[in-house]
Amino acid sequence: MTNSLEPLDQSIVQELAADGRRSFTDLAERVGLSVSAVHQRVRRLEQRGVILGYTARLDGEQIGLPLTALISLTPNDPAAPDDYPQRLEHIKEIESCYSVAGDESYILLVRVASPLGLEDLLRRIRESAKVSTRTTVVLSTPFEGRSPTL
Repeated sequence: MTNSLEPLDQSIVQELAADGRRSFTDLAERVGLSVSAVHQRVRRLEQRGVILGYTARLDGEQIGLPLTALISLTPNDPAAPDDYPQRLEHIKEIESCYSVAGDESYILLVRVASPLGLEDLLRRIRESAKVSTRTTVVLSTPFEGRSPTL
């Protein structure tokens, strides 16, 4: 797939990916446009769904969720409907849900307070989605949440 963004929009997106709190004035200076032109382009990028939103990245350790794990889901019944994301969306510890190719159907990224919390979460996932799980506990995170390069 080719990149469908104009070079100026690419620059705006890269600047916002580096710092989503960048002001329109700062953004305008960095990409060489007027503040109103940048504001209009950002609004258009949001409407097109290029920019999906703005979030704060939190340190799991400092907010009481130091344990990160990846949980692979395999259906107990291969003929069951593929509605696992809907069955699991109410579980707040699930940060991301990825549909994947391979033996598993989905991989979840979760954050919990303790091994006991992980054990409870696994039970709730299995009960809600009727799946078997395989869990990988994250020991450290050298980097995370990098934006794609354009």
